Amino acid sequence: MRDKIQNFLRGRYGTDSLSKFLLILALAGMFLPIFIKKAFVFYYAGLLLLIYSYFRIFSRNIAKRSAENAAFLRKTSKITGFFRKKKLHFEQRKTHKFFRCPGCGQDIRVPKGKGNIVITCPKCRKEFQARS
Repeated sequence: MRDKIQNFLRGRYGTDSLSKFLLILALAGMFLPIFIKKAFVFYYAGLLLLIYSYFRIFSRNIAKRSAENAAFLRKTSKITGFFRKKKLHFEQRKTHKFFRCPGCGQDIRVPKGKGNIVITCPKCRKEFQARS
């Protein structure tokens, strides 16, 4: 039985970021009518997303599915990058302070507790004073 499943899945595209996102949206849409009355439209939309997600997972057209995933990642990169940066700042909040260069907008990380310091931007070489 296991060999049959492996043979079936051989040459298939599999899961990627877009298919995982579609699966989460599908499940959310399908469970939403449990909490909200008259939201059956979300159930059917979730069902369609689930079908499309499985179509992508079992597809043999790997080049097209890869292109779709790359387009999805390009469109969501600004959002994920923003949250990744916020997470990094939060993790380092006790040891470092972050400043934005007034000249070019570059984020600059400075150790905390050094008092008033002159910060030189590594990108544009503009100097500004700040308290760490």
